[in-house]
Amino acid sequence: MAGLGNASLSITWTEPALADLDQIADYIDLDKLDAVKRLVHRVFESVERLADFPESGSCPKELRGTTYRHLVIPPLRIFYRLQGNQIFIIYVMRGERLFHLDELTGRAK
Repeated sequence: MAGLGNASLSITWTEPALADLDQIADYIDLDKLDAVKRLVHRVFESVERLADFPESGSCPKELRGTTYRHLVIPPLRIFYRLQGNQIFIIYVMRGERLFHLDELTGRAK
């Protein structure tokens, strides 16, 4: 399914996912404020595209058999779940960190 025609889905950022993004942005050196702003802008822009293209995120091997997908926006991975006509942004992590499925499923709404 490439898109949903005229029907866009709504996107809901969970509090933990927003806290993840905020924590990552805070971690980046204050001398790189412009880089942080560009990264956060890219994240929100890419996530907004999911409203029209919900399956554009990939389903890597560690997510197979689950309802989760992810977007890779270097250096981040954004995990989300499509449920009905809503997309829930569940988890944001640095790409170099090891991923554990229980970190994601423990946040299920």
